Amino acid sequence: MSISSESDWIGIRKASEAVATTLKSMQEYAKPGITTKQLDDFGKQLLEKQGAKPAPALTYGFPGCTCISLNGEIAHGIPAVNRVIQEGDLVNVDVSAELDGYWADNGCSFVVGQDLYRHQPLVNASKSILKKAIGQIRGGVRIADIGRLIEGLARKSGYTVIKNLAGHGVGRSLHEEPHEVANYYDRFNRARFKKHTVVAIETFISTHSTLAYTQKDGWTLVGNRGGFVAQHEHTIVVTDGEPIILTARNGIWE
Repeated sequence: MSISSESDWIGIRKASEAVATTLKSMQEYAKPGITTKQLDDFGKQLLEKQGAKPAPALTYGFPGCTCISLNGEIAHGIPAVNRVIQEGDLVNVDVSAELDGYWADNGCSFVVGQDLYRHQPLVNASKSILKKAIGQIRGGVRIADIGRLIEGLARKSGYTVIKNLAGHGVGRSLHEEPHEVANYYDRFNRARFKKHTVVAIETFISTHSTLAYTQKDGWTLVGNRGGFVAQHEHTIVVTDGEPIILTARNGIWE
């Protein structure tokens, strides 16, 4: 969406703060021994208290309030009563919601408890790359150039990127124009970021895989070459200068 009024600013900020604070609280709540369903139920309660509705269920009929992916899963993991979070797990939580007609999106990968399997460097790389990428976004910048930056930084860190998952416009619905802010350089994408638009920018930094494939459950995504993926996501407003990070309260850079 393009912000054109004070009511737009108020609406998109409120929706963004709802998903951001929910994501932060869910990360803090995630402990060894709880199930992904318990974590999802906790997130649902937090959103409901703020008057927000979970976007995955509203938009796609997703069987959960939030997407919770473990270890070798990339995204869209279904919360379940038989999926118990263990010490050292790599967990990804993606929270998106609608509030009073406005939609916002954010996500975070993190290690639960001790880093037994040395996932933290991957998580740190994803966070750092997202921060650097967002810092370069301005009105008029080519979307493909941000993809080039993300891919280049990933390679320098010894990682790859998932090429068929991308950031996207958001605001009046969950997915809007620009429909794809890729994690790699797409030379055919001539589109540019536009001032005042709301965009969800996300990284998909991978140890081995370059593509995400859907599993038999119809939702969960895993990599074509295995390994692990870290994802981090902010909803931002594009300006002539530094972007405004609407989901800053999720604390993923703290």
